[in-house]
Amino acid sequence: MDAFTAGILQRIENTEIQLERAREAGDLFAADLEQAELEDLLRLASEHGVRVERVAA
Repeated sequence: MDAFTAGILQRIENTEIQLERAREAGDLFAADLEQAELEDLLRLASEHGVRVERVAA
């Protein structure tokens, strides 16, 4: 796995964790920000052919 792939997968994982924390805390603003970040990261991964295995949506 190259550095780009490893980095983007780590960023996706971190963002998913932060999104779940924001949702659990009821922080809608933070959840919206994290959701937008996650969508951007997933788009970037897709554009570069990085396959993302996701457990939850």
